Amino acid sequence: MTSSTTASQAEMENARLPLGWRDQCSALLIPLNVCRHKTLYMPWKCEDERHGYEKCQYDDYMRRMKQLSRQKKAAAEAAAEEE
Repeated sequence: MTSSTTASQAEMENARLPLGWRDQCSALLIPLNVCRHKTLYMPWKCEDERHGYEKCQYDDYMRRMKQLSRQKKAAAEAAAEEE
């Protein structure tokens, strides 16, 4: 499942992203890392890129928690029906 925030495998390899960071927001992390490298990791630089990446991470977390909640609810309903 490829979305506008997911980079291709080739893009991630070229950007040398570690495996742990190759997630749904990888396409936003690549330009953030380029900006950080150009500005020597100054914390007040690259704010727009960082905000976009962190928002994507938050949205992905919320999506996963909602999915987990639905799975737990379905499992509880299935267990209640069996009794």
